[in-house]
Amino acid sequence: MILTEVRFFSDTLGMRCAMNVILPQRPLKDAQTGAKPAYRTLYLLHGYSDDHTAWQRWTSIERYAEQYNLAVVMPAVHLSWYTDMAHGGKYWQFISEEVPAVARDLFPLSAERADNFVAGLSMGGYGAFKLALSHPQHFAAAASLSGAVDIREVVKPNPADPNSEAWMAHMRNIFGDLSKVPGSSNDLFALAEKVAQAKVKPRLYQCCGTEDFLYADNLRFRDHVRQLPLDLTYEEGPGDHNWAYWDVMIQKVLVWMFA
Repeated sequence: MILTEVRFFSDTLGMRCAMNVILPQRPLKDAQTGAKPAYRTLYLLHGYSDDHTAWQRWTSIERYAEQYNLAVVMPAVHLSWYTDMAHGGKYWQFISEEVPAVARDLFPLSAERADNFVAGLSMGGYGAFKLALSHPQHFAAAASLSGAVDIREVVKPNPADPNSEAWMAHMRNIFGDLSKVPGSSNDLFALAEKVAQAKVKPRLYQCCGTEDFLYADNLRFRDHVRQLPLDLTYEEGPGDHNWAYWDVMIQKVLVWMFA
């Protein structure tokens, strides 16, 4: 496999950005024409406080992807929650439009819906479902690992947390008026209801450890989606919010996506 760190200037954000890209080193060729294929691509999103290096540092994603002749694109979005921030950068436009465009300009990646997938952990699980539910025409499937899937809970104050006031200030920087988050384009529950009425729908995979602090949030989202005409595979079991769990589960995600 080829590993490339791409440093590029983002027109959307107006600053230098980074993404790691994994590519098969010996691409299969068309037996008749000799043409090299455009790769199936997994956009793999990091969690809160991580960056574009996290998946490679803490899992064997490069080795796992090799089994499927798969390209993996891992962009950095900082603490943006994959959102056009009320007071900050347009990270939703960055991740949903600019990153795929730049990646396809630089590498032989397929633009076909059937060849494009997205997954992520924690904040990245939220971002993965947000991408697939907002743009089902672009993604065949999405996976959330221990995802922060109930943004309505994320933006609520927690009186028991001494850092709650600082967290709420951060959330207002991201989302603006927090009272408007439920039912908005940042609310996965509302997005799921909307895409359920569409003709094109992504397959969804959701998992969470039973010891995870986001477990209750994941149960609420699971139960909501199960009432809709959407294809959801849900899995739970012993596990906390850590890389020991995610390294195991990303392997199951790849089997589910590409078996």
